[in-house]
Amino acid sequence: MKLILVADNDWAIGRNGGLLARLPEDMKRFRETTTGHAVVMGRKTWESFPKRPLPDRENFVISRTIKQLDGARVFGSVEEFLEFSHEYKGDIYVIGGGEIYAQLLPYCDAALITRVYECFGGDTFFADLDASPEWEVAEASPVMETGCHNIRFFRYVRKARK
Repeated sequence: MKLILVADNDWAIGRNGGLLARLPEDMKRFRETTTGHAVVMGRKTWESFPKRPLPDRENFVISRTIKQLDGARVFGSVEEFLEFSHEYKGDIYVIGGGEIYAQLLPYCDAALITRVYECFGGDTFFADLDASPEWEVAEASPVMETGCHNIRFFRYVRKARK
């Protein structure tokens, strides 16, 4: 499993139930990376999309309250999803929200992070992978400007477990 997200200087990933900013280059990267693969998200992330399900992707939703959704397979718990994921053939991208990222991070082997070089005063945060002894940067793009923000794409990989 892999995860994909945007984080600011404070590792904030959201504010008031939404994204920190609209970043055209990041949206393009998200679309190109996840199209043709599976995405897993929590109910609130599912509900935040103006168009559901996300097209050209298998949509998986983890929810304790929703039992069925048009266009998505629903799992009642992270544990139920993890049992399924071990048998799934193909890439699965974790796409949010904060609670789902935190619960699935230990099962991911790569993290595609778009860093925005600003502080947005977010209220939802992600683990600081730069400070984690379990993760390292495998690739980093040059800094670029998109939507009046400076961003950089990173691919983190989990270090080999000893």
